[in-house]
Amino acid sequence: MKSVILCGGSGTRLWPLSRKNYPKQFLNLFGDKTLIQETYLRIRDIMPKEDIFFITNQEGFFNVYNQIKEIEEEFDKDNIFIEPKAMNTAPAMALAIKNLEDKFGIASDESIIFLPSDHYIKNGEAYSRVVKEALKNVDDHIGTIGITPTSPNVSYGYIKKGERSGPFFKVSEFKEKPDKITAEKYLESGDYVWNAGMYLFNSRTFMRELEKHCQELHILAKGKLSDFLEKFETLPSISIDYAISEKSDNVVVFEGAFDWNDIGSFDSLYETFESRPNEKHVNFDSENIFIHSDSDRLVATVGVQDLNIIETADSILIQKRGRGEDVKKVVNYLKEHKMKELEDILIVHRPWGRFEVLIDDSDHKVKKIIVHPGAKLSLQSHNRRSEHWVVVRGTAEIINGEKTLHLKENESTYIPAGNKHRLSNSGDINLEIIEVQTGDYLEEDDIVRYDDIYNRAENNSTANS
Repeated sequence: MKSVILCGGSGTRLWPLSRKNYPKQFLNLFGDKTLIQETYLRIRDIMPKEDIFFITNQEGFFNVYNQIKEIEEEFDKDNIFIEPKAMNTAPAMALAIKNLEDKFGIASDESIIFLPSDHYIKNGEAYSRVVKEALKNVDDHIGTIGITPTSPNVSYGYIKKGERSGPFFKVSEFKEKPDKITAEKYLESGDYVWNAGMYLFNSRTFMRELEKHCQELHILAKGKLSDFLEKFETLPSISIDYAISEKSDNVVVFEGAFDWNDIGSFDSLYETFESRPNEKHVNFDSENIFIHSDSDRLVATVGVQDLNIIETADSILIQKRGRGEDVKKVVNYLKEHKMKELEDILIVHRPWGRFEVLIDDSDHKVKKIIVHPGAKLSLQSHNRRSEHWVVVRGTAEIINGEKTLHLKENESTYIPAGNKHRLSNSGDINLEIIEVQTGDYLEEDDIVRYDDIYNRAENNSTANS
């Protein structure tokens, strides 16, 4: 048995919490773990780490690796596959299978489960029972896991159950998101489950179904992995539902009830928080208010109702409840006007760690920089700004011009404009420094890279460190 966690999301449905460069699977929304970490730990209870894989894009690779390393120190980065471009689930699944076949030699009849990385599941034990039962019994079917509906939800697609055969139902039909009246009929009938986007099958069955229903993808998938990667961007961007499931007569559904939510909007996020008091919300004559503050600020409401209020370091969203889908209008506006709030929040994640902008003025900027153990920034210089680094935690190895320095807590160095410099974490804990920039231009494209272990040296104008 193998599992592949799909994590190529675009990070738009939960803006401003999630961003293009930091989608919702990397967010910590419910406890001390992020959504992708929770997904990993659930499947880790079922199979060893060597059998768990990820597929993501180039931008997401180090976000995935760093987050999984936090909870599984010996996780192998070769188990993370990179798709050249986000092309929806069917091409991503096909590419993952090619990697599993060519690099890991899986058998054509070995079951593989594909899991979204950004869902909330409360009852892990019930989830584990359903997944184990499905992997054991999927055989040569295209299998999916459907969720027993608990409400007439109009935000989910539905699957109509057909004839029962042992532990699964034949799939009669896939249904798009219904209106409220139709969803109520689905719930009352007991014949439908929510489509959770969890699929399982073996590579032999998948290729056979591709040959029947998605020739373009099948032709490329049966060739060499190198050819597949080279021509990947020529494929249609198509989901597994449209490519195979809605056309095939070989799809079965395993039904599960484990308190599931796909967190597709702030309305659905509110559903999971509904019973939790918010001590930082001062409420006078207000009803049905959901507040999420990244900074844990006090938020007071007076005489309003039916609102989602989302506050981050650089943006605030105030939204009428029930209009979760309209966040995409904001995202499209930001994209059209090339506004920086689309890409990153003031906390920006990099392959080596992350930085947070604390002060951003016209002639000076202050950052908090965190570097993971063993990681290092690129060897670089800046044309129009100088930097002053102060170590507040950990041990830093610093190249500053012709000197190599080893600094501990409360020690510092000044880096003039034009000096080649590099920051490395030579210790066993996260390195934290405060960086003060001064100059007449402080944007992230003022950088020249000379060497970079993350292969960014050729992109000298790309953002930060």
